[in-house]
Amino acid sequence: MAQAGLGFAGFVGVTALVTLVGCSDVKAIAEAPLRSPDNREIGRAVFREYGAGVEIRLEVQGLKPGLHGFHLHKVGQCLPPDFLSAGGHLNPDSREHGHLNPRGAHVGDLPNLEIGAGGTGSIVVTVPGVTLLEGDRALLDGDGTSLVIHAGPDDGKTDPAGNAGPRVACGTILELLPATQPEGKP
Repeated sequence: MAQAGLGFAGFVGVTALVTLVGCSDVKAIAEAPLRSPDNREIGRAVFREYGAGVEIRLEVQGLKPGLHGFHLHKVGQCLPPDFLSAGGHLNPDSREHGHLNPRGAHVGDLPNLEIGAGGTGSIVVTVPGVTLLEGDRALLDGDGTSLVIHAGPDDGKTDPAGNAGPRVACGTILELLPATQPEGKP
């Protein structure tokens, strides 16, 4: 978790600075503000592309304590209050849901996020085989990608969404942070 008192803007700024200073192998950085069903900003995710995939650093507040499924969804649109506009999970290989499913997992299947007693949580996870900008697995493609948090835990096996319940937060991967834009990109 980011240092207390930094807030979400500080979290993003510190993350970007650490990336630029300490990791020359970062190809791109993007971010997604997370919103609640009543359209309040409750968190932020920072996406950093490396050679092996995309790292997601997520920090959120105001959620019910316990485990929550969170996933990458195939459409970059988060219309409250239900966030169904984000579509289903990112699944370019047409697999079934879950890392415990022998016919799974979706590319967008991520581990459960733990929210503490105070309603806050953070997680860092790397998604192998995806990019931010280029190729058929780019998160910033024509229709974008969203990060969705669900009300309950993901069971890791039930298709299509792990019985994780309604969507309680959503963030569209909106922008490439300017300091890391590859040459020739607007």
